[in-house]
Amino acid sequence: MIPAAFDYVRADSLSQAIALLAANPDGAKLVAGGHTLIPTLKLRLASPALLIDISRIAQLKGIEVGEQIKIGALTTHAELLASEPLRHAVPLFHHAADLISDPQVRNRGTIGGSLANADPAADWPAIVIALDATIEIAGPDGVRLLAAKDFFVDIMTSALGTDEILTAIHVARPLPGTRFVYRKIRHPASGYAVVGVAVAMRMSGNGVTEITIGVTGAAGFPFPAEAAAEFLTGKPLSAENIDAAVRIASENIDHQSDPYAPAAYRRQLVKTEIGRALSELRDRPSS
Repeated sequence: MIPAAFDYVRADSLSQAIALLAANPDGAKLVAGGHTLIPTLKLRLASPALLIDISRIAQLKGIEVGEQIKIGALTTHAELLASEPLRHAVPLFHHAADLISDPQVRNRGTIGGSLANADPAADWPAIVIALDATIEIAGPDGVRLLAAKDFFVDIMTSALGTDEILTAIHVARPLPGTRFVYRKIRHPASGYAVVGVAVAMRMSGNGVTEITIGVTGAAGFPFPAEAAAEFLTGKPLSAENIDAAVRIASENIDHQSDPYAPAAYRRQLVKTEIGRALSELRDRPSS
């Protein structure tokens, strides 16, 4: 299909992009990689009056690795996959980027676009939740910071205001001995996560000292399995405790259902994948 007519502006700065959004609160869309927006336009599921191209705003690009890690919103999946300093500091980014779609998508798609789109089956939401990341958001009133676990509020809906832009992701450098895993059951056609589970965990002996779990694909929006993580903290990572944790993680969740994966199947996948992730981390040397 052919998209409806729209105006196009390439923003030269973040302030210009924010001003354009503020002037067109109901009729403007941002575009960078465009992997979600362009198909949506072609199907006329969205018909914005104005497209604001932010792909050349240098302020939104780059990876900074120090005690605090900052990833610009326009950083591509391929750049996250290729960054050796980031891989050394937080290998979970590499693990996830390697599972995203294909080279064409990885070379154009951006982490900020993926997060802002808030697709319930995208990969990066689980990662930033598991890493207890902070999302940096810029708008007419300045910059605000929001915990990643609070950023996703509904299907394809984030905490971004209509005049705000996701500008960066901040992650504290993990402590030595932290172990990571991302497990994903891929939809065979789209490559999106039917269920994806990201875990960051520290252990002392066989006991869990710190753990965070992010889940994507299972529900209407990505979520932290906080009750399961709280249950495991301070306990040995025994088979019995893992079994109890996966039951807790799947409780009180309104699982998605579609022709490929009904809710009951997704509920079982949440249990299976969290259980496998925990068992893998228990038996793997720290990274």
